[in-house]
Amino acid sequence: QRHVAESGGGLVQPGGSLRLSCAASGFTLDDYNIGWFRQAPWKEREGVSCISSRDGTTYNADSVKGRFTISRDNAKNMLYLQMNNLKPEDTAVYYCATDFHCGDGGNFYSSIETAWGQGTQVTVSS
Repeated sequence: QRHVAESGGGLVQPGGSLRLSCAASGFTLDDYNIGWFRQAPWKEREGVSCISSRDGTTYNADSVKGRFTISRDNAKNMLYLQMNNLKPEDTAVYYCATDFHCGDGGNFYSSIETAWGQGTQVTVSS
């Protein structure tokens, strides 16, 4: 059974940095597309960053390009999201997920097959 679990959220000031981690079990990171979504209060969940299982290409939402970097450690079966120059509008619950369509500009599409983590809160505020 596929399982993903996030950690690393917290409170940070605007302009600061955070690194989120996602521990994967029940599968290897090469098996499926894997990445991050987020959901802010009163907004729909949106795709943030992902890594294609086909060739390792990374895709990012336009709103985070140049600030967020997704990476993975296959040996540890871990996924990371390095978030720099954080803005108040980045405040959201961040979810790790696997097995979804992964495309540029945050065009990510989940399905009934998608496995989700429980989410971790990121708050950017002074």
